[in-house]
Amino acid sequence: MRTEDAPLIRLEDYRPSDWLIDTVDLDFSLHPQKTRVRALLTLRPNPAGRPGPPLVLDGDELKLTSLSLDGKPLDASAYTVTAQALTIPAPPQHDFTLTIETEIDPSANTKLMGLYRSSRVYCTQCEADGFRRISYFLDRPDVMSVYTVRLEAEKAEAPVLLSNGNLVATGEVPGSDRHFAVWHDPHPKPAYLFALVGGALDHVRQDYVTAEGNKVELAVYVEPGKAERAGWALDSLVRCMRWDEQVFGRNYDLDVFNVVAVSDFNMGAMENKGLNIFNDKYVLADPQTATDGDYASIEAIIAHEYFHNWTGNRITCRDWFQLCLKEGLTVFRDQEFSADERSRPVKRIADVRTLRSTQFSEDAGPLAHPVRPRAYKEINNFYTPTVYEKGAEVIRMLKVLIGDEAFRQGMDLYFERCDGTAATIEEFLACFAESSGRDLSHFARWYEQAGTPTVVASGRYDAAARRYTLELAQSTPPTPGQSEKRPVVLPIKLGLVGSHGDLSLKTSSNAYAGDGLIVLDTSSLSISFEDVAEAPIPSLMRGFSAPARLDLDLSDAELLRLFSADSDSFNRWQSLQTVATRALAAAGKPGADRNALTATAAELGRALDGFVKADALTDPAFAAQVLRLPAPADIAREIGGDVDPDAIFAAHRSLSGAIGKTLLGNLPGLRAALATSGAYRPDAASAGRRALRNELLGLAALAAPAEGAGLCEEQFATADNLTDRLAALAAMTLIPGERREALIARFAEAYAREPLVLDKWLMAQALIPEPETLERVKRLMQHPAFSLGNPNRVRALIGGFAANLTQFNRADGEGYGFVSDIVIALDKTNPQVASRLLGSFKSWRMLEPGRKRLAREALSTVARMPNLSRDVADIAERALA
Repeated sequence: MRTEDAPLIRLEDYRPSDWLIDTVDLDFSLHPQKTRVRALLTLRPNPAGRPGPPLVLDGDELKLTSLSLDGKPLDASAYTVTAQALTIPAPPQHDFTLTIETEIDPSANTKLMGLYRSSRVYCTQCEADGFRRISYFLDRPDVMSVYTVRLEAEKAEAPVLLSNGNLVATGEVPGSDRHFAVWHDPHPKPAYLFALVGGALDHVRQDYVTAEGNKVELAVYVEPGKAERAGWALDSLVRCMRWDEQVFGRNYDLDVFNVVAVSDFNMGAMENKGLNIFNDKYVLADPQTATDGDYASIEAIIAHEYFHNWTGNRITCRDWFQLCLKEGLTVFRDQEFSADERSRPVKRIADVRTLRSTQFSEDAGPLAHPVRPRAYKEINNFYTPTVYEKGAEVIRMLKVLIGDEAFRQGMDLYFERCDGTAATIEEFLACFAESSGRDLSHFARWYEQAGTPTVVASGRYDAAARRYTLELAQSTPPTPGQSEKRPVVLPIKLGLVGSHGDLSLKTSSNAYAGDGLIVLDTSSLSISFEDVAEAPIPSLMRGFSAPARLDLDLSDAELLRLFSADSDSFNRWQSLQTVATRALAAAGKPGADRNALTATAAELGRALDGFVKADALTDPAFAAQVLRLPAPADIAREIGGDVDPDAIFAAHRSLSGAIGKTLLGNLPGLRAALATSGAYRPDAASAGRRALRNELLGLAALAAPAEGAGLCEEQFATADNLTDRLAALAAMTLIPGERREALIARFAEAYAREPLVLDKWLMAQALIPEPETLERVKRLMQHPAFSLGNPNRVRALIGGFAANLTQFNRADGEGYGFVSDIVIALDKTNPQVASRLLGSFKSWRMLEPGRKRLAREALSTVARMPNLSRDVADIAERALA
């Protein structure tokens, strides 16, 4: 289907379903090529629907084998059926049952939506509209039903049979080598939360007792022989369940909770009620096959999917326009959990890095959209950083704005009022308006308006009056479909930093909400603070209190003072980031004067040298973040137009190398002090020490390549964990030559039987910023470890190359052509992965004219292809609009 042929779904066109499905009884006879599905649906007219409507059920590439109404076969003249829909023009206008039998081929399902086989394991993915690939159904989130599921399969092929809810029966099928299991979920749910798994799987298990005293059997299922790698995921599950009881008062509500890891999965994981299905990269971990980052990601994603039990499952979304209601809120919850489990300042910095690199760039390009879109052609294309990460920031702002107590009361009210329903953003916000006594209609603009606001701030000090006046103004640039922007509510946490720390804040302004909070909800405001004893330096947006850009008229010297004196850890980090960003943005423009970059390198080098000597060992994880410069892609976004990626990269490499040279004298002693003894531990403190040690290794590779290569080789040879080995490989990729290629080969040899580790090996090479990388990537596509049919492999190698600022954006356009060719090839088998890869072009409009023309040509080539999927056609159309 071409995107121009696809209907445009609009929020304002929503109307309730004409029919409701109270119960769903599913019977699966699993077979690799011919799985039979029998669905018994109990339907009734929806009192909120239209009178006397037809019944139209969704399908997708389905084969109907039989159809009965109230137990009697339905005459062919009484319905029409295609692969995409089943229509009964004149159904009974009262309660009735419909029995639908379909036949599907799980092994041929390369889209990995609906029911498919992954490494001989049957599994499902039904969000957003995959259930219609299993049976004809009202496949929409506001139709919630109670499910009972019977699974039958050959016992040798699928000894484990899992579905949603509680296990109520098992047994052998008489006269055969087959067996069955029956599962019942008492909680009504939409079809997108249905799941089943069948296969030969190992597992680890543990009993858990909730705060209400109910026993829950927890289990994590993995491929045979990998159970010893599932312990961290199980441990993370226990910790996040306890955290949700303590922080949000949420107890689990079934007798079992199962997690299953599969190797072929389009997303990270899926929150199906009681049966979470995960990409195995977010479950499997041991010191030899997972990095510190993997351990942290597993912890966060296990928590995210579990937290959906209440924010997504018990309360789901009325329609897909409300996607941020479950995803933004649940990302906020998993971020808070990780912050409590690890370092809150470091977690906040990491989350903001992700937001800026993914969501800010989305806001600045042709794919920009509000947190709650108003229209879509393909909902799969709106599982975006704007919905997830910016959606979480909106929740965080709400908490800052109304305070912790009112926020908790609002969450409690939301759980009480909306439990068991398909809710909307309006219903969600109404709970907080009630708990806080505030009118949140202006705040709701965050859900309707796309784009990243910029806050321009300037201050002046009147020594005679002992008054400091702060001027603030906000603006948001135009985005597709929204040329005019209105002011949004911006909670701005601030402090005034004097020579001995924070100064007291005294003001009579209505914009001051107390506790260091200014609320900027108009285009501009002026606020004066009285009894200010000395000229202060303003510390604004503490903790990154709003997802906005800050343009502050501070000199580099004042920013470096903030780095040394600010009480807010985030703004200490941010002050150095701002100094580096200014210098790199200036040096990355055509004809830039590199002398200014040299001067900035000296300033930053002195500040970082002092910091490393005095403070680095106190909080190594924070120090690692401080030493990491803004990414080249962040500098490209800061420049905003006429971007030359090669110039930005050259400036970035120059500044990094200069800082590395400044720190060289400290490297041996500091790296020795950071070395850990004893067995590997994934805890935050140990991970922080490794993070700083490896950040220093990367700087050494840039500052002194020969010496750095030796350090990389030594670390690779002596490391007892993947974190340090992969860091050695990553640092070595910065040093061209035979020693690099030898280490790349050694890494592949060491991990030849570990696909998830080889993904990291593929990505490390795809990110090498050299002209030869494109040919390297093409060769790696022939490597036995690579498969275009596995989403993880594609994301690692092709996605890694598309994230390579200089090589994807080659001046000859070959990078664009390569990626667009892969998109076209993938579109035939897995449109979701193809469309996400095409999203790599989201920033093409900011490039210099030559690259911009070539990127547009590549996008146009994709757009002109016949028979494009709706997923890819939608992205191409929006990117070119």
